[in-house]
Amino acid sequence: MLRLVSLKLGRLYRYVKLAVLGSLAAALVLNTHSLLASLQRNELSERRFLQLNKCPACWGTSWCRKFLNGQLRLESWGRLRLLDFFNVKNVYFARYGEPREGSRRVVLKRLGSAQELADIDTKICRRATGRGRCDLLQALPATEFASLNGDVRLLTPGAVEGWSDLVHCPSQRLLDRLVRRYAETKDSGSFLLRNLKDSERMQLLITLAFNPEPLVLQSFPSDEGWPFAKYLGACGRMVAVNYVGEELWSYFNAPWEKRVDLAWQLMEIAEQLTNNDFEFALYLLDVSFDNFAVGPRDGKVIIVDAENVLVADKRLIRQNKPENWDVWYESKFDDCDKEACLSFSKEILCARVTVDHNYYAICQNLLSRHATWRGSSGGLLHDPPAGIAREGRLEALLDECANPKRRYGRFQAARELRAYLAQLSNNAR
Repeated sequence: MLRLVSLKLGRLYRYVKLAVLGSLAAALVLNTHSLLASLQRNELSERRFLQLNKCPACWGTSWCRKFLNGQLRLESWGRLRLLDFFNVKNVYFARYGEPREGSRRVVLKRLGSAQELADIDTKICRRATGRGRCDLLQALPATEFASLNGDVRLLTPGAVEGWSDLVHCPSQRLLDRLVRRYAETKDSGSFLLRNLKDSERMQLLITLAFNPEPLVLQSFPSDEGWPFAKYLGACGRMVAVNYVGEELWSYFNAPWEKRVDLAWQLMEIAEQLTNNDFEFALYLLDVSFDNFAVGPRDGKVIIVDAENVLVADKRLIRQNKPENWDVWYESKFDDCDKEACLSFSKEILCARVTVDHNYYAICQNLLSRHATWRGSSGGLLHDPPAGIAREGRLEALLDECANPKRRYGRFQAARELRAYLAQLSNNAR
């Protein structure tokens, strides 16, 4: 009886599979003309595809000339709009420049799914008119994004605090940095908000509120040694960043020596973002294997998704001295059954000078046996060589870094782990 049922289910599965494949084939045949047109057309030079008509409710216009002049082209299958169903994150790969002169690969991001971008329009309309749909250009002047237009001198914490992770607890020093380094204006270099055009101010504020990733990349640029992808420019609701390489996930089963080097770099990133000469602590609130990429030539690890970064100004914390400001803060281990879990309090991250959050995030979600991603577990440092496994030091440091048993154990474990990985990496070379 059971065998008969399984045979029927097997046939049903095959029939369904054939029906789905037949439907796809029919769709391809029926849409052959439009598919060929998609392959031949350069949509990156079309204003509607770039959503340039949404500006200044957009990310910027600094690269519009390059887009509209056809200097960027989507790569092969990226031109097929039928595949947008699978491209939930709205991330595209493109070539910039002329092939004869040597084009380079860039990554284009809409900074949200189609639904999230539609929600931005709805929120703007509701704030301005109370209705879910409206003429964006007419509605914008009635929103808080236009309230700082005119002869306003500075972007102040009281105006934008809490709008996004980047400005959950902003200092004037941070906001001056954001304005001074804003790349979507010709007058960058000044921290005076009034030096921006009205449209540029609104673009800056809308980016800050809905997805501040471009502002993180601009304010903490790779050219100055920060571990982020290089920001190139924007046109409408499309931003261009430098292509780094394959996601960290593709190195999950790389040779041991390679994984040790990547792990050491990740711990160095955690240290740099936590303690630096600028006294800005950049806390990664979303840490997973697809948020990092590795350069194919230099093997350098880079953060490629910086939407959820909280910046705390240590100078301001020392100046204001909130309650327990000088007490070391230990993040609580999150033993959840989902991928990339993190436990944190934004309020505490904003109020303490010494915080172990970045070490905790890297160790728990990427390196230790607690890390799980796409059905695999064991972390980037899984299956160490027999000698290292027998010694047990690596496992002990990873466990203490992810889930410390002693008070302030993670701080010490992170410091020792960085040194130990550096030693292993040098020995491997």
